[in-house]
Amino acid sequence: MNRIKFLIIGLLIVQIGNAQNPLLIQSTLTGTDINLTLQNGTTQFYPGQITNTMGVNGNILGPTLILNQGDFVNFSVTNQLAETTTVHWHGLHVSPENDGGPHTTIAANSTWSPSFTIMDKAATYWYHPHLHHFTDKHVSKGIAGMIIVKDTDEAALNLPRTYGIDDFPLIIQTKDFDANNQIVVHSNSDDVIMVNATIDPFLNVPSQVVRYRVLNGSSQRAFNLGLDNNQPFHQIASDGGLLSSPVQLTRLLLAPGERAEILIDFSGMNGETVYLKSYASELQNGIYGATNPGMGAGMTMNGYNPNPLNGSDFNIIQFTIITQSTNPITAIPSNLVTVTPIPAGNSNITRTLTFTPVTMGSNQLNGDFLINGSTMDLDVINYSVPLNNTEIWELTNQSAISHPFHIHDVQFNILTRNGVAPPVNEQGRKDVVLVKPQETVRFIAKFEDFTSDTVPYMYHCHLLTHEDGGMMGQFIVTNVLSVNENFIDDKFRIYPNPSKGLINIEFNIDSEVDDIFIYDNLGRIIYSTIIKNENSISVKGLRNGVFYIKLIIGKDTVIKKVIAY
Repeated sequence: MNRIKFLIIGLLIVQIGNAQNPLLIQSTLTGTDINLTLQNGTTQFYPGQITNTMGVNGNILGPTLILNQGDFVNFSVTNQLAETTTVHWHGLHVSPENDGGPHTTIAANSTWSPSFTIMDKAATYWYHPHLHHFTDKHVSKGIAGMIIVKDTDEAALNLPRTYGIDDFPLIIQTKDFDANNQIVVHSNSDDVIMVNATIDPFLNVPSQVVRYRVLNGSSQRAFNLGLDNNQPFHQIASDGGLLSSPVQLTRLLLAPGERAEILIDFSGMNGETVYLKSYASELQNGIYGATNPGMGAGMTMNGYNPNPLNGSDFNIIQFTIITQSTNPITAIPSNLVTVTPIPAGNSNITRTLTFTPVTMGSNQLNGDFLINGSTMDLDVINYSVPLNNTEIWELTNQSAISHPFHIHDVQFNILTRNGVAPPVNEQGRKDVVLVKPQETVRFIAKFEDFTSDTVPYMYHCHLLTHEDGGMMGQFIVTNVLSVNENFIDDKFRIYPNPSKGLINIEFNIDSEVDDIFIYDNLGRIIYSTIIKNENSISVKGLRNGVFYIKLIIGKDTVIKKVIAY
């Protein structure tokens, strides 16, 4: 039966390959009020055949969100599915309450309304469901979309940035269809390649420098990207930001969840055709998509073969080169932005995470996987991270298959792969890193701005079958200063309180005040000063909200609350 299915799908691939389809370019939403509706839909991938899908504001996938750094954005996410789900803003630095992890569920026929400031650097991020045990289903059925963040540093560069003209989203996925052309979830038989929900796509591109924002939105498959003519291209950004300078490549390995921005110079190529391919024949065993998904002899995975994509080179999208657009970019810049990796010496602690299969041996690829010997438990907090901690996380893969590791809340810098510095294109800001069998990867990150004692962030494998199977853990970021503290003390007074933004602090003590700190309601220090021979100070410019003023008086600490309006 599997062989018959494979032959039928193979014939469909050939037919679609002869009848190419124009690439679907997702519409955009921008501004500070974003309305998203999760809905069921239908999509015709094959002539006369209807497939049940899920989408955001449409039948499949979702609009591209274009957000500006520094903007405070209000989201309204309405769930019109007949089941519970979530929406996670993958890569964005937001509070755990706004992160959209498995604890922040959106019930059927209800609306979630997160609001937050866009704090991230210009880069390509994405959004997708994150309900435990159901992430693969909801993403495979079609709920996913791209996020483009813009900032002033990126705007100052001479780069293509006209969406749909010289700046294109490419959401690459593979799917498995059953005999009724319905999407199969938790499948290792994903033999249909699509970009932006388009099978066998083509795209007309101008004969100039073109920018592609590439997202591997697949459940499991890695892509070894390159052009069919082996023409070099340049990577300009990784997951969380621009690189310091463009990196020339002929191959780019992109694991599930990873993003990369690349520039291809089509100057002087008007009328030519170029294919973006995956050179899967060059993938080492132990990566999903290689000839053998496991590292070592005798490794098997149910349904993995036969599959024309495994270990073979295949086309992803055809670029047909046409005349230049207005105001074309015709040169690739030499430099981009200043990238300052966190020094390893800044680390407060090193945490060790080890990946293992539940069952060892040649059949391990068909089971679940563990982190530090444990499976996901929504009631267990695996790590408590102090606010403003800088940490090294050391990931060791003792299984036979590669795992793309993703952490919420932060962007990190990769320090080493098996003790060696990462390649240049991996030296930017990252939130996903592929850890190969018997490899140890070390990264460093700073956990800042947001705390919660009750809502955790996630870390997990971004192979969605592994994630749903429990290869995930949780951490909370805790504030050294508990913002619930509000000691009533007559050693100093604050007036006026409430205040319109100007407060006076008057001391009524004999001992000298050493330091004053003002924290916002998230525990962030927004003001600090050293007091010298003064009995009062004034602080201006407080925005609306609740603030906590902390005085250090010798070995004592006094904390009071102030409200600004």
